[in-house]
Amino acid sequence: MRQRTGQIYTDVEITNVAAEGKAMAKIDNIVVFVKGVVPGDVVDIQITHRSRNFREAKPIAFKKYSDQRAEPKCKHFGICGGCVWQNLPYNLQLKYKQQQVEDAFKHIAKIPIPEVSPILPSEQQYYYRNKLEFTFASCRWLTEDEMQVPDSEKQLQGLGFHIPGRFDKVLDIKECLLQNDPSNAIRLAAKQYAIDNGLEFFNLKSQVGFLRNILIRTSLSGEVMVIMVFNEGSAEKREKMMDYLCEQFPQITSMNYFINPKRNSDYSDLESHCYRGKDHITELLGDLKFKVQPKSFYQTNSKQAYNLYSVAKDFAALTGSETVYDLYTGTGTIANFVARNAKKVVGIEYIAEAIEDAKVNSQINNINNTAFYAGDMKDVLTQEFINQNGSPDVMIIDPPRAGMHPDVVRTILNSAPEKIVYVSCNPATQARDAALLHELYDVIKIQPVDMFPQTHHVENVILMKKRSL
Repeated sequence: MRQRTGQIYTDVEITNVAAEGKAMAKIDNIVVFVKGVVPGDVVDIQITHRSRNFREAKPIAFKKYSDQRAEPKCKHFGICGGCVWQNLPYNLQLKYKQQQVEDAFKHIAKIPIPEVSPILPSEQQYYYRNKLEFTFASCRWLTEDEMQVPDSEKQLQGLGFHIPGRFDKVLDIKECLLQNDPSNAIRLAAKQYAIDNGLEFFNLKSQVGFLRNILIRTSLSGEVMVIMVFNEGSAEKREKMMDYLCEQFPQITSMNYFINPKRNSDYSDLESHCYRGKDHITELLGDLKFKVQPKSFYQTNSKQAYNLYSVAKDFAALTGSETVYDLYTGTGTIANFVARNAKKVVGIEYIAEAIEDAKVNSQINNINNTAFYAGDMKDVLTQEFINQNGSPDVMIIDPPRAGMHPDVVRTILNSAPEKIVYVSCNPATQARDAALLHELYDVIKIQPVDMFPQTHHVENVILMKKRSL
């Protein structure tokens, strides 16, 4: 039977989870991916997209709720695009994340692998994030109930998260359960101050408006950073708003801002201005301290980051005599974490500001055996570079979700370290890269780590060893 977009199917049983937080069913031997359901649900669905090998659908009626369901805690669940697995008990979240890793290596890598170690759970299932970014919107997303309110009573300004698939709509967030106080209070105060003082929220379609974003960063050291992103406009209005937030929240130890007149929200290429307090906060990783500035990358689950990096360190099994290359080093977190157990650590990262942070982080922790270099990985990691810095005994790799460029994989194969420790936030691209590295290396250990409870995302660490010739 030919399935059409818009076609409705009744009494469909959901049988398994799938990628990107979706679940799946089968109709006429065709896989159908459905959002907002869990295995065991029986639903009526409507086809929203069809391709040659699969379909996508949305639930339009629940006939039977699964015994595996959990009651979501967040009032925004189902509309907000985050925390899509709140309707799954945490033990099942872990089960399906483990399955995601196993499936990636089975279906993508297609190379011999050992048994996957049980996933490391997160100590905290809520309030675990140290960074959240919210967007000001002059025409926010309205729920069905809000649409019934008379136009004269509608509050159109919002401050929150983007609706999935809608660049121009933002869901106004009343309470987010991902970050500890004072995160919610700061966001709500910023929104109310802006409304009370007639400050213009940004319009994502027309690209006009004074207020664009607010970012809130917290740390295990107890420090709080607030980052305001303004469009061009009155310096007096800008300063009064930041003064107000600092006075209302003395916990803020670092108040910063960016001026962004561009048509996109990326501020990585813009100058950061420190308005009050320090230009950074200090994050703790075991007995190490790390300087985190407005543009710095740091793992968003601080407590679980220690466990993740401990796995990487254990896999490396350093004796103190090794030269270690840390590719995609960011602010040098892993490099500094393993440096005391190595002879030398060489870190490479694309973002120059992050490399400067990495150097500072070595200085803060009295680490003297690190060297950091900025540039595109495939351009920096050349044979000449290896000749200058020494051949690596161990490579630690922590690339972005897209994984590694083929040229980088080839350079790694040419440099032939004895061991590769590959940390990834995307098991699919990790499995793809592992298949390429299998030319010389075998996968010895696999350890998933849950960094992001209530979401489908999972981190994974693998150890690869060079085969004997």
